[in-house]
Amino acid sequence: MEYASVVSSDSNSSDDLFDGSIAPSSMSSSPTRIPRKRSISVGSENVLRTSRRTIYTAGRPPWYNAHGQLKGAFVIGLCGGSASGKTTVANKIIEELNVPWVILLSMDSFYKVLNEEQHIKAAENEYNFDHPDAFDYDLLIKTLKKLKEGKRVEVPIYDFTTHARQKEKKVMYGANVVIFEGILSFANKRLLDIMDMKIFVDTDSDIRLARRLKRDISERGRDLVGVLKQYNKFVKPSFEQFIEPSIQYADIVVPRGAENEVAMSLIVQHVHDQLELRGFNFRADLLSAHVDQPLPQTLYKVKDTTQVRGLHTFIRNKDTSRDEFIFYSKRLTRILIEHSLSLLPFTDHEVDTPQGGQYTGKRFKGRICGVSILRAGEVMEPALCEVCKDIRLGKILIQTNLDTEEPELHYLRLPKDIHEDYVILMDATVATGAAAMMAIRVLLDHDVAEQNIMLVSLLMAESGVHTVAYAFPKVKIVTTAVDKEVNENFHIIPGIGNFGNRYFGTDVV
Repeated sequence: MEYASVVSSDSNSSDDLFDGSIAPSSMSSSPTRIPRKRSISVGSENVLRTSRRTIYTAGRPPWYNAHGQLKGAFVIGLCGGSASGKTTVANKIIEELNVPWVILLSMDSFYKVLNEEQHIKAAENEYNFDHPDAFDYDLLIKTLKKLKEGKRVEVPIYDFTTHARQKEKKVMYGANVVIFEGILSFANKRLLDIMDMKIFVDTDSDIRLARRLKRDISERGRDLVGVLKQYNKFVKPSFEQFIEPSIQYADIVVPRGAENEVAMSLIVQHVHDQLELRGFNFRADLLSAHVDQPLPQTLYKVKDTTQVRGLHTFIRNKDTSRDEFIFYSKRLTRILIEHSLSLLPFTDHEVDTPQGGQYTGKRFKGRICGVSILRAGEVMEPALCEVCKDIRLGKILIQTNLDTEEPELHYLRLPKDIHEDYVILMDATVATGAAAMMAIRVLLDHDVAEQNIMLVSLLMAESGVHTVAYAFPKVKIVTTAVDKEVNENFHIIPGIGNFGNRYFGTDVV
């Protein structure tokens, strides 16, 4: 399977079922127009090491602590006059940062929807797009706050040729750094309070006018007379009244924009330092975090019948052939899934029988979604599909960084409106619980209620059970067996071996 970096930004019009797919490297939100070239930096290794810091360039490392609590994204605010080079500065920062989990959010996406009278004025260059009243600050602040909190958001797509929002929206998720740029990004105190760093791009007015003429004529279909009329009547006065005075709020003023290499280096160095402070490395600590503690009440273990123990005997045996391992794993998975479904909230429901009598049974009112943690969790999907008709499925790819030994999020694809579902999160085995924690955090970031998440695994270690229950006490944990130990290589003891390798036949000889 191919996968890309963790920052997600998809238009949800292309697929009615899914959202939150992963897109390459840094992502931006910008209105419809001829696109500017975006700098995309992709590292050649998973980790770049220098004498002073470690920089991740592939999957997204943990953005939460051992309690499952978030560390907010680092938000950079970029302000400056129209055509001052804000986007160029933003792309330069992204390029120099050389990390793939950066989102570029444009204030241009949040222009208000115009009424008929305003549309007429806009067509005649009589509408002031450079005034604070032209922007939907409530939606903008709500969106930026959610991004800072690590949540999934839907960003409007504004079309400058029609002066209207498109029906489609851009989905964004998965950033440790958010760069927000706009002409009036410093004009609202609530916006300023969200920003961790404020940069003002100071460019000569003649240069800005020349850039604006070129952009509006070539990219937005305007004529020279109309552009100059709008500039003199609205753009220049608004700059002098609202934008230029806001330079007082800037932490850094960048003359000459992205050409100012000294300023760019200082900014990038500071952001790198902040990213390092936001890093979490705690997987090794999970092994000893809850020693000798009783198992939590949120653990639901399949009854240890002779049949279940017999199936475990087959799949735990190192001499079991691959065909038998697959067969008995499937049988055990089916038992596990059936038991998990019985834990969902059912209500009494009365039906009429063919003989004219009545029967009071149970019915589940809600919608179920299955999400597998790739790759081993994917083998549990068929059992779920066999017992749940037309179930929706999602996937999350989490891999261990061999240098840091921490989990990293590489890919996710979740059904649309998953926040309305009861989610069965599937992984074949759970050792430390680090990958499960990350997957649950992803679901919570997509507004799935914690109490509506059920972690289902064939085999778990006690440390993994405690890790998940401690961080997310409302998540139900369901398994067929719990082993006591995890060794220094994070393998369950006595365990089952590498489930994925044994199931898919990729054992290392």
